[in-house]
Amino acid sequence: MQFGMFFELQLPRPWADGDEHRLVQNALEWVELGEEAGIAYAWAQEHHFLEEYSHSTAPEVFLSALSQHTSKMRIGHGITLMPPAYNHPARVAERIAMLDLVSGGRVEWGTGESTSRIELEGFGVNYIEKRSMWAECVREAAKMMCTEPYPGYAGKHFSMPSRNIVPKPVQSPHPPLWVACTNRDTLKLAARLGMGALTFSFMDAGEAKYWVNEYYETFARECRPIGQAVNPNIAMLSGVMINEDEQVALDRGLLGQQFFKWALAHYYRHGEHVPGRTNLWEEFQKIEPEPMAGVGAVGTPEQAIEHFKGLEEAGVDQVILLQQAAGYQHEHICDSLRLLGKKVLGEFNERHVERQAQKERDLAPHIEAALARRPAIDEPDLTPVTSYPQQWKKDGATDQQVGINRSVDASALWRLHVGGGGSNGR
Repeated sequence: MQFGMFFELQLPRPWADGDEHRLVQNALEWVELGEEAGIAYAWAQEHHFLEEYSHSTAPEVFLSALSQHTSKMRIGHGITLMPPAYNHPARVAERIAMLDLVSGGRVEWGTGESTSRIELEGFGVNYIEKRSMWAECVREAAKMMCTEPYPGYAGKHFSMPSRNIVPKPVQSPHPPLWVACTNRDTLKLAARLGMGALTFSFMDAGEAKYWVNEYYETFARECRPIGQAVNPNIAMLSGVMINEDEQVALDRGLLGQQFFKWALAHYYRHGEHVPGRTNLWEEFQKIEPEPMAGVGAVGTPEQAIEHFKGLEEAGVDQVILLQQAAGYQHEHICDSLRLLGKKVLGEFNERHVERQAQKERDLAPHIEAALARRPAIDEPDLTPVTSYPQQWKKDGATDQQVGINRSVDASALWRLHVGGGGSNGR
């Protein structure tokens, strides 16, 4: 079993000048400590307008910086919002490929459809159609990364002519695909589509085992890939804050984990929010937090090992550590990460190598069968595209302009285009 880090970038009110800058700079320090500790993945969310809960709105920028602070860690978009009002599929393909080049082929491509009303309505995304938008755009963006040229597409939610999307990623045919899963239905969908399941949920070992078994049974029986490769993996979330003294760990870490869960429910289920005015941290402190699963690693190193062993025995491939939440102090996060590396993660990383080899042997026939059912890629339209639409035609010795003011000289137009700003049209 491997481990990841989760960068939601929480920032509870009250805010002071420089807080966001300090948070991002601290996060880059955490990832360096995480890699030293043996953490193999870093995941950054894409969220919009979710004040206090997540200030991770441009993960491709943050992850690009993160890639330069690490050398081995996998760089995870966890997730890219795929409805085209958020991100056009061609822009997704370009950004994922560029990040793969910048990081030296370390990108994990997580995807999602978005759920919160405050985000969906902010970008004019139809809630009823967001699943079909996601599926259409993921399938086509995957094709864009591995075709030369992309044949084009006329669909329900976006259309574009044949174009060659550049650059191409280091990883071929494209970086590993994942999808955010919040319930069993999306978990099984991930398995059917050959995608890794990013289950951003806190679970105990018993519940995790049920989800893992269902995922791999579905993958073996029903996988028809949405991309041009498959990525059978299941990741689960776990809160973490460790200290040699259990009470110190609880005092430093438990309340932040409870806020994470409560704030998620505020934006996705029960909350009423006035943008720029609602104070989540203040509202949270008025309630009695509920007990929650998945915080067994808020405690001593021994308690963290016991919690992680349960998930390992359940068959979880990766535990994504929520190492920062509201109210966490920078120095406490750093201390916790160092202790994870010193006393917790080593034995799991050692066992992972052998377990991964056995998993690949077991899944090989199912992967082969799934790849035979990949989406077909159409032949491209190779009709030349005129660089500059013809706006005049020759009539004897006179240039006659078509569709523009006939009093404008054609050569003057050309001089204006080339000499007065070129392709930028200034």
